[in-house]
Amino acid sequence: MTTEVKPSPRERLLEAAATLTYRDGVGIGVEALCKAAGVSKRSLYQLFESKDELLAASLEERASAFVATLLPAADDDRSPRERILHVFEQVELQSVAPEFRGCRYLAVQIELKDQSHPASRVAHQIKANLTAFFRSEAEQGGASDPDLLARQLSLVFDGASARAGIQADTLAGLIAPTVATLLDAAGMR
Repeated sequence: MTTEVKPSPRERLLEAAATLTYRDGVGIGVEALCKAAGVSKRSLYQLFESKDELLAASLEERASAFVATLLPAADDDRSPRERILHVFEQVELQSVAPEFRGCRYLAVQIELKDQSHPASRVAHQIKANLTAFFRSEAEQGGASDPDLLARQLSLVFDGASARAGIQADTLAGLIAPTVATLLDAAGMR
């Protein structure tokens, strides 16, 4: 006999926050979050100081999955160039899903505007980590200016993610050649 373990109220709130804010934006109300999670407002405020703290915790919890779906494994033996291209291949693959709304971390930063907001700080760190990954790979791949290339790749990542997220463009046949051009210009191996 197997008994299914029901997620805790905290886990349900984190899941509701992740799902609803990705789909509907950070302006989602506390009542909608509580209803989706099947918890009371009182429970929310016992578990989190505020809705803002819930949003930040939700983003933090999703960070490892974000990294795992985008970045190659640390022990991956591909070249730095191939490792960078892998990230953009993953974005292209994700972008065709009907529920794709772009990068959740970029969306939070754009929506909130306030860089001191707890969720904005989490999102900023996750995006900085992605740029740091690009910079590290660029250095290992012999890029002429690793910092500039990392910033350019982040710009392409965010722009591609945003345009695909609002269904303004498809990434197939667009993102890989764009990234390859940047890598070639930087002398990446």
